[in-house]
Amino acid sequence: MAQRVPVGQTNSPMEPKKYPEAPTVLERAKVQAPRDDALARYNLAWLCKLLAPQGSKRASLPVPKRMLQSVVSPIRPLAVVMAIATSLCPARADRGAALPWTTYEAEAMTNTGTLLGPKEALIAAESSGRNGVQLGAAGQYVEFIARADANALVARYSLPDAADGTGLDSTISLYQNGTFIRKLPLTSKYCWLYGVYPFSKSPGAGLPRHFYDEVRVKDLSISSGDKIRLQKDPEDAAAYCILDLVDLEEIAPPLNPPSNALSIAAYGAGGAGRSDDTAALIKCIAAAQAQHKTVWMPPGIYRIAGVVDIPPNATIQGAGMWHTTLEGDAGRYSDASKRVRIVGTGSRIHLADFAITGRLNYRNDSEPNDGLGGAYGAESTISRVWVEHTKAGAWIVNSEGLVVEGCRFRNTIADGINLCVGMRSATVTNCAARGTGDDCFAIWPATFLAQDYAPGLNVITHCTGQFPFLANGAALYGGRSNRIEDCRFEDLTYGCGVLISTTFPVGNNEFNGTTVVRRCDLIRCGGFDHAWGWRAALQLCLDQHSLSGMDINNLNITHSLSDGLSVIASGSNAQGGLGTLSNATLDRVRISDFGMVARGRHGLWIDGNARGTLTVSHSEVVEFKNESTLFTLRFPELP
Repeated sequence: MAQRVPVGQTNSPMEPKKYPEAPTVLERAKVQAPRDDALARYNLAWLCKLLAPQGSKRASLPVPKRMLQSVVSPIRPLAVVMAIATSLCPARADRGAALPWTTYEAEAMTNTGTLLGPKEALIAAESSGRNGVQLGAAGQYVEFIARADANALVARYSLPDAADGTGLDSTISLYQNGTFIRKLPLTSKYCWLYGVYPFSKSPGAGLPRHFYDEVRVKDLSISSGDKIRLQKDPEDAAAYCILDLVDLEEIAPPLNPPSNALSIAAYGAGGAGRSDDTAALIKCIAAAQAQHKTVWMPPGIYRIAGVVDIPPNATIQGAGMWHTTLEGDAGRYSDASKRVRIVGTGSRIHLADFAITGRLNYRNDSEPNDGLGGAYGAESTISRVWVEHTKAGAWIVNSEGLVVEGCRFRNTIADGINLCVGMRSATVTNCAARGTGDDCFAIWPATFLAQDYAPGLNVITHCTGQFPFLANGAALYGGRSNRIEDCRFEDLTYGCGVLISTTFPVGNNEFNGTTVVRRCDLIRCGGFDHAWGWRAALQLCLDQHSLSGMDINNLNITHSLSDGLSVIASGSNAQGGLGTLSNATLDRVRISDFGMVARGRHGLWIDGNARGTLTVSHSEVVEFKNESTLFTLRFPELP
């Protein structure tokens, strides 16, 4: 979470942090060369065999005491940490959200375009797997065979920006088994930001980022074995189209209206995306509240241009996230008061089965958030809601026991979802965030509002975060005994897979209890942040306060762009007695490689300003370096 002003609030007293000057593209290119760690990997394989327990499939050899001592040396540029490596945490299919679609990577398709990546510093770096395919001439295509039946498609693509930064529109042609099906509408109006945080739409600021957007279409009829082609035809006017991936999904038909419900159509909603349906939705909510009924939003596109407050005990039910859409008014979206905003105002609110599509393409954290916001009190749920092109997908405050499940947060300007002020015992589960402009999932117990509940005991579980164009997959900034578990984070070009940090102000809500990160996969994480430099795939950042009570276990950290795991601290705070890590354990963690983009990094790195201790057990770490004389890495004695 890079914002220094609460995304959902105005007139905040918080001062934005000044960022250091970001590197030029040339400077970025200087750190792109791959490492040559063949010797290190040979030594790792040998030492893994040596340290294997008796009776395992590896060699059963005793561990010499002098070797154990050398492995735990406080500063060792090339070493292996291995303590009873009976569980090596391979990538598992049950980590991350249960995604109902099948993804087809462009670079794995038959194609006549140009393959981009994986070492390219710009557009390919924001791609899935750091690869994409550019179609730059008429007739070029990508083609793949569908592995399952589908009736809906999502394509992730990148078009060039307009010279003035306003973006351009184009199309790409969809073919099935050689037959033209339809044109897919594409745009770069919601992409291409420049400069440093909070970024601008001016190409003159340099340092471009946020290259990708997505298009989704339904009502297709694709059978397993069909050939699906995306082709740049002569009338597809953009100079190029870069394709990253295609998702195929078999979506269910629209839901039927629930019993005891009032339809927004009865209150004047058009549902065709042409009329302003804000008043109709508000009237329907008021009537349903008075009659103790559900608000029913039939299939359709409903244009919303303003705040829609959701009262306590209200249920808002759509026909499905592919079928019912609350859409922002592009012509009025520059006016923050005319954006699509669904705001909770009490307990026992239930939102389900619709999409919110905003029209926001710039970031201004002094403006209120669009998308989902507000306070949901006790016993509320947000289920199967798709949010796209808003600032944050969901910026939630003052809720206890809230359950957010089955949601998709796509192509936002800021966070996917942020559990902010006064959040207690909330669960975010089976959600997927992709292409967000800040943390995919964040817990920040800030105090810019009065707290209704003591922050803590929140969990982010079975979620997937991919490709944010700033910040991290998941981030914890304070609170009591919060957890991240059974998640999957991939392709973090600009940040960590998981960040645990004391950077942001939290009043008295500093980390306490036991903070847990467990059973997660972090793949191609640890990118370059223009304020912090190279982040690790997992980082403990002792910035404004110390950290205590960290339980990190059963992680698989692989293909890290820089460091696998790091502990960093501010120099001034460390000298003043802060920046101390205590009661922290690393158990059954596998860091198999690192430095896939940045040179001179480490599997496990302790910054020279850090203080404290970290206990490492039952783990496989390919290499480590402790640069602090005030920090101890502890490895329990092998039996």
